[in-house]
Amino acid sequence: MTADPNSPSRFNEETATYAVRGSETPDLDAGVAAIRNVLATLPARPGVYRMQDARGDVLYVGKARALRNRVANYTQPAKLSNRLRRMIAQTRSMTVVTTNNEAEALLLEAQLIKRFRPAYNVLLRDDKSFPYILLRGDHDFPRVQLHRGARRAKGDYFGPFAGAGQVRKTLNALQKLFLLRSCTDGFFNSRDRPCLLYQIRRCSAPCVDRIDKAGYEELVSDARDFLMGKSTRVQAKLGEQMEAAAANLDFELAAVLRDRLKALTFIQGSQAINAEGVGDADIFALAGKQGSIGIQAFFIRGGQNWGHRAFFPAHTAEVPEEEVFAQFLMQFYEEVPPPKAVLIDRDLPEAELLSQALAERAGFKVELSRPQRGARRKLMEQAQRNAVEALDRRMAESTTQAKILRDLADFFGLAEPPDRIEVYDNSHIQGSNAVGAMIVAGPEGFRKGQYRKFNIKSAATDDDLAMMREIFTRRFARAQEEDPDRDKGIWPDLVLIDGGRGQLNAARAVLEELGIEDVCMVGVAKGPHHGREGREVFHLLDGSERMLPVNSPLLFHIQKLRDEVHRFVIGAHRQKRAKAIGASPLDDVPGIGPARKKALLMHFGTARAVRGASLEDLQKAPGVSAAVAQQVYDFYHSR
Repeated sequence: MTADPNSPSRFNEETATYAVRGSETPDLDAGVAAIRNVLATLPARPGVYRMQDARGDVLYVGKARALRNRVANYTQPAKLSNRLRRMIAQTRSMTVVTTNNEAEALLLEAQLIKRFRPAYNVLLRDDKSFPYILLRGDHDFPRVQLHRGARRAKGDYFGPFAGAGQVRKTLNALQKLFLLRSCTDGFFNSRDRPCLLYQIRRCSAPCVDRIDKAGYEELVSDARDFLMGKSTRVQAKLGEQMEAAAANLDFELAAVLRDRLKALTFIQGSQAINAEGVGDADIFALAGKQGSIGIQAFFIRGGQNWGHRAFFPAHTAEVPEEEVFAQFLMQFYEEVPPPKAVLIDRDLPEAELLSQALAERAGFKVELSRPQRGARRKLMEQAQRNAVEALDRRMAESTTQAKILRDLADFFGLAEPPDRIEVYDNSHIQGSNAVGAMIVAGPEGFRKGQYRKFNIKSAATDDDLAMMREIFTRRFARAQEEDPDRDKGIWPDLVLIDGGRGQLNAARAVLEELGIEDVCMVGVAKGPHHGREGREVFHLLDGSERMLPVNSPLLFHIQKLRDEVHRFVIGAHRQKRAKAIGASPLDDVPGIGPARKKALLMHFGTARAVRGASLEDLQKAPGVSAAVAQQVYDFYHSR
């Protein structure tokens, strides 16, 4: 047995890869033979197995309590579904990882599914990270902020929230209630008078000592209690303070406390669902219709509703709903830490195993249950209604989208509705900070994870056609290198170019040089009134021009694609321009970091003065050693 380089190191594993020679075309007998070859040496232990095709691409990831028994089922394809028979026909090798127990196998399975995204596994398509509220713990006056991604900063994290909108709403409430700062440390350190947030009573201005450390710590403690669901305690405390201020005839303070109390009462009353007494829980309900599945999730923390989101897993055809649900839960909690209670709307065959695996990941007991009565049952009924409604909306949108794509194929003469549409544009100011962009859309909407930016390198002027040639050269030369057989899904079915006949011809010339002749490209040019009336002109490769009626749904869809590439490329251009504004000639000097660059600029005033300084003058700059001074001097005077 040999170590598997792709296996996560957190498991105590034994790994083996088995293969059988055969053709690359699907062949059920060859697939069964490959699996039988595995059975000869397969242990009867818990573990995870991966089915792989002739190229080594992962087709399926599965877990088993006893690997030998589970894999043996695949040697009898007559008893399996059509979906599994298709998978077996493509299988040419297997990789097996043994684990200490079945719970570890379940965790590893979810991890490998997320990594390889196999074609025959249920996949959680919405892998966007969830936002949290972070109450920083690395400053005397902690900042409260929105946070995504790895939780490396010191402090308290509250979440997950369903979306950034819900986080901003809660942050707005925290500012009104507890007057916590939201500014960066650099902004905080540079203040010599209160900012506008202090004037409108959204901050206590600790930056200019309008509140001492003890007073601010009390506000932080109240905010922490509020986020942990102890809002009743905070409400009582504010009420007592307001009454005390009024009794002491400090009516200004009493008015401030009254406004904070009103804000708290409003937040409590604006909860979309009543989750009082539930504590920390995630609520999931599944709806299925005509082969489509939608799962509604509610996030409850401290008895407060932190939003809800609908998910629509992929590859669910011919898969039982209970299996889809279990796969979804494990992939969902691959990134999100589970709460102490996970409520589901049906009994799952492996509920106890799922609970055990989630507890191992969380570090505490996780209860996976189906509520039968009380407040939890009412929440579950609401989640079930939302799941059905979300799935109905999704199916209606899919029907409309499918019709638009059919119309798009008819309008541009495609053989079938496009699955991958790429849209291109570039942005610059008189040739400076030029950047190109590509967005990708499909039947399900925008595929933002596949967007690409192109920093223009060869086109040094404001020549839009040269920029377009560079973008297409880089994009399709790479596609030829990475996917010469065009079976990885990275080749477009339709290319839309923001521009007229010139941009289209520039792109066509590039593809002809690369020997690519079967990509449908269309130039989308603004009409006589610059598109304000929806009179876009579509330039086709055969030299013809077409237009659509102003009120055409297809025209609206194309305009939506064009507007998205505009948004993306303009954002990329602004980022590049902002970076260039902050650039300095000293950035090119090797070994000079931000601190030394700042020290040199503070001492000499300008980068030109640094360049003309003598070695002795450079050595006099604070924070600049003799070796660094020599390095700077040699860089500018080496010639």
